[in-house]
Amino acid sequence: MGPKKQKKSGGKNKVGKAEKLRLQKEEEERRLQEEEEARLQAEQEEAARLEKERIERERMKKLEAKDQERREDELAELNSLQEKFVCAQRWKTEYRAYTKWEHYIACDGSPDPTVLQEINTFMNLWREDQNEDIQFVMEKGEQVLNLIEKLQFLLLDVPPSEITEKETAQYQETILELENLLHQKYNEATEHLLKSAIMYEDSDTGNMQTVIKDKNVTFCIWANLKKKVRFKNHVFCDTHHGFDLPKSLAVSSIAVRILHTHYDHVSPLWLQCQRVPRLEVLDSQELTQHSQDNAGEPEEEEKEAKEEPNVTAEEETLPDERNSAISFRGNTNSIADTNEVTEEETEKKSENLEVTPEVQIPQMEEKTSEEEEMITDESTVDLQQFVPVGGVYRIDGLQLPPQVQQINSWCVVELLDGGLEAYPYPPQESEDTPHPPIQITLGLPDSVIYWKEPMIARWDPAGKQWRTDGISNITYETQEGNITFEIDAFYTIAFLQDIHLNMPYQAWELRPTSTDEAVFVITAVFAEVQIQIKGNQCMLAAVVVEEKNVLSHLIGKWMCPVTLRRALKKCGLNIFPEEYSYKYVCVNQKVSEHLKADFVKDEDWSLYMFNGQRAQKLKITEASEAFSMELEEDTEFHSTLYHMLKDFASKEAIDKVNTANFLFVDAVYQLLLATRVLMYS
Repeated sequence: MGPKKQKKSGGKNKVGKAEKLRLQKEEEERRLQEEEEARLQAEQEEAARLEKERIERERMKKLEAKDQERREDELAELNSLQEKFVCAQRWKTEYRAYTKWEHYIACDGSPDPTVLQEINTFMNLWREDQNEDIQFVMEKGEQVLNLIEKLQFLLLDVPPSEITEKETAQYQETILELENLLHQKYNEATEHLLKSAIMYEDSDTGNMQTVIKDKNVTFCIWANLKKKVRFKNHVFCDTHHGFDLPKSLAVSSIAVRILHTHYDHVSPLWLQCQRVPRLEVLDSQELTQHSQDNAGEPEEEEKEAKEEPNVTAEEETLPDERNSAISFRGNTNSIADTNEVTEEETEKKSENLEVTPEVQIPQMEEKTSEEEEMITDESTVDLQQFVPVGGVYRIDGLQLPPQVQQINSWCVVELLDGGLEAYPYPPQESEDTPHPPIQITLGLPDSVIYWKEPMIARWDPAGKQWRTDGISNITYETQEGNITFEIDAFYTIAFLQDIHLNMPYQAWELRPTSTDEAVFVITAVFAEVQIQIKGNQCMLAAVVVEEKNVLSHLIGKWMCPVTLRRALKKCGLNIFPEEYSYKYVCVNQKVSEHLKADFVKDEDWSLYMFNGQRAQKLKITEASEAFSMELEEDTEFHSTLYHMLKDFASKEAIDKVNTANFLFVDAVYQLLLATRVLMYS
C-alpha cells in the first residue's frame, strides 16, 4: 500500500513541475513581447518627438529667417514712428524759446531764473530789503517758489542735448540759494513778529499766540510772556497744531514756532529731481547693428528724442535744510555732475539759528553704486522706499527777543547782534541728565492722502538724513486727522509714506475716447485712478477710494504729464515707480485693440511677450493655470511689439496709430513710461 501511494504522488509532482515550467516560459515570452512592444512604442514616440522637434525647428528657422528679412523694413517703419517723438521734442524746444521771449517782452519786473545776472540781482535786492513784515515775506515767497519750480522743471524736462553741464550746475546752485534766502527771510519775519509779541497778547493767558498762513506756508507762533507753569500747552486754532512743554520751559523766555511749509526744502536734492527710469537698452546686437547701419548717428539722436519726453518732474517738494553734501542718483538720465560752488554768506541775523542753513552750495557728490546707498542704521529712513508727504514741519524753540517799548510817541526796541537764536533743549551743560520730552500734536493736511499710518521722522542736519529715533509715544487719531508724539529736542519733522503702497497695480487700461483723446485707468491697491489725455495735456478725471471720490482740488485741472506726476506725488498718490522700485515690489515682466470708448470683452484680450529681441503672441490666456511660451497658431516673430500687434490688429486701429498727433503720442508715452504698467501690474 505504502509504495504505491508514493509512486502516485511522484507522478503528480512531475506534472506540476512541467506545468510550472510551461507557465514560466509563457510569462517570459509575454514579458519579452511587452518589452519589445514598449521598445517599439518608445522608438516610435522618440521618432515622433524628433520629427516634431525637426518640424518645429524648421518652422522656427523659417520664422526667424522671415523676421530677419523684414527687420530692415520694420526698423525703417519704426524710425518713421519715432519721428513723432522728434517732432514732439522739437515742438517743446520751440515752445520753451517762445515762452522765454514772451517773458522778455512782458517786462513785468520778474527775473528769468535761467539768466544769472537777473536772478542774482533779484536775490541781492531782496537781501537788502528791510521790509520784514510777515505778510510781505509770504507774498514774496510765492514768487520765489515759482522761480524754483521753473528751474526744477527745466532740469527735468530739457533733454541733455539742449542743456550744458555748466547750465545744469548753475540752475542747481540758484535753486539752493533761493531756498536758503527764502528761509532766511522767514526767520527775519519771525524775529520781527516776536519783537512785537506783546501786541498779540492773549487776554486769557497773557501770552502771544498767532496763526498766519497762505497756500504755501503756515506760521504758528507762541511766545511765553507771562512764564506761568499752568500755561505750558497750547493748540493753535484752525490748524490742530499744538504742544505741551516741560515745566522747565514753561517758566523760560521761550517762543515756539511750528512752521509748516507745504513743500520740502529739507530732503536731499536728488529726491526732488528724480527722472522717470529709462527703458532698458535692447539686448539684440543684431537689432542694434541694423539700427546703426540704416540710420547712423541721426538714429541715435532720434532715440534720445524718443526717450527724453519721459523726463517727468519731481514732487513739488524742494530741498532745504541741508548745508553739506547733496547727492544725485547715478542713473543714466540723472542730472549732470555738478561742481563745488560757493555763494555769499547770509547775514549774521540767521547764523545762530540752528535750523537755518548757511547759504553755501557744497560739493554735490554723484553716487554710482548701490552699495553707497545701503542703509546701515535701522533708525535711518530709506529714501528709496519712503518719501515725505504733506510738506515739512519745523518745530523750533526760540529765544524770546527784547520787546518793543512805547515811550511817548516813540517805539524803542533793543537790537541784538545775534538776531534770532535757537533755545537750547535739552541744555548742553547737562546732557547726561534726563529731561522730560516735548509733546507735539500736528494736524495732517486735507490735501494729502495717507493710505496707512505714516512714518514720523526727524531731520538730522549732521548726517543729512531723515531718522526715526528721538521720537516716541506716537498716537495716530484717524478721525481727527491728528498725530501726537513726543520728541526729546526741537526737530524738523516730516510724515513719510511708502512709495510702493499702491503697487503692484491690480489692472490697467488705456481706452481711446475720440481722436487724439484717451482715458488711462490704473486700478491700484487702494484706489482707482482715471487720467484723461487730450493732445499734449492730461487731467486727473477721478480718484475712487472705496466708492468715494477724493483729491477734488486736483480733479478737472489740465496740465502736462510732468506736472501731473509731481502733483499726484505731492498729494500722496504715488503710482510712479522709481529706479530702485523693483527691490520693493514683486512684479512680473509680462494686449487688445481699442477702437471704441467702451470696454473690451474678456475673450478679446491676448497675451504677448517681448524679451528685448523679439515679440511673439502666446497661446495662453490670463486664465491659464501655468505659464507657457508656446506660440499661438499662425503667429510670427517680430523685432518690435508694435509690428507683432500689426499682425492681429485691424486696419482701422493701425490707421489710428499712424494718424495720431505727435503731441498726443508723446503724452501717452510719458504716462505709460512714468507708471510702467507693463512691468508693475
